[in-house]
Amino acid sequence: MTAIRTVDLDEAGRLLDGDTPVPEHRLAAHFAEFLTPPAWASDIIVYAHGWQTRPDAAIDAAARLLALTQERYAEGPGLYPHLANGFAPWPVLVRWPSRSTLFGYRRIRDRAHTMGAEGHAARVIGRLLGYLDTERGDPAAARVLANRDGQYLHLVGHSFGCRLLCEAVQWAADDGREGGTLGWSRPGPPGRPFTVDSMLLLQMAAPRDAFATTFTALAEAPLRGPVVATYAERDWATGLWHKVAEKRRGIGSQGIGTAPEPVSRIGMRPPHEAYAKKELDHWFVSVDAGGVFVEGRSPAGAHSDHLRPESAHLLLSLADYSR
Repeated sequence: MTAIRTVDLDEAGRLLDGDTPVPEHRLAAHFAEFLTPPAWASDIIVYAHGWQTRPDAAIDAAARLLALTQERYAEGPGLYPHLANGFAPWPVLVRWPSRSTLFGYRRIRDRAHTMGAEGHAARVIGRLLGYLDTERGDPAAARVLANRDGQYLHLVGHSFGCRLLCEAVQWAADDGREGGTLGWSRPGPPGRPFTVDSMLLLQMAAPRDAFATTFTALAEAPLRGPVVATYAERDWATGLWHKVAEKRRGIGSQGIGTAPEPVSRIGMRPPHEAYAKKELDHWFVSVDAGGVFVEGRSPAGAHSDHLRPESAHLLLSLADYSR
């Protein structure tokens, strides 16, 4: 099993080295010391965990998702023809203080928003993504689909971790370094600091109109591939608890509502059934996982039932179509 690299943030969103915040001018040096993408990696996966997750449980979740993708690829490589040269993911886990009391939904919601919108998290994660983009090989320049010269970058968030990733990508939309272009039909954004090949948001804890009201810059952000969000009606955390806190159900319960671009609405496919590119090749994709994410108990319901073979299949399909 590939070792999980971790990036730890404090409540203000500052990067931690042990218990000590890393000064902003030292971010690049810190990343260079601990986070150089290995030459063997075909894909870099940055994972941000969700609510009520202990540091050790966050590592377990990232490791489980990684294992599921590798198992799924080994069992059905023919479903991912553009990964014919192999799928070798390298995971980077973003950990943040997400623990609260049983009824602390509002507190963690506010913390996640403050860390990203007002604190350091968006800038730190954005700088991390920019660093990874600089250090990885350029897939557009690679002569083969995936080798040491071509590494693809994917973001995966769960629950409130989705907000942190969206804030980071949106922050980077205002930066000015030139980025490359990758494999989807959408042209790469000019003058951006990096390009992300796909963003998979599992049971996102945010209002259904978040992409039209809060994360409005994502349509112009350094994001080459689609924003894909899963939802399940039995997700009570983003259903009942989100409604109590924000007077409406969230994306993780009901799917993406309004967005700056049309939303493709599809069902989550079983692991043996391929996704058509036309289903995923959109700015925003809302995936009904209600028949898959069903297990869980009060008060969150199926909110954390996202570590499934079907999720790995969706992530692999995004990686495949990024080529």
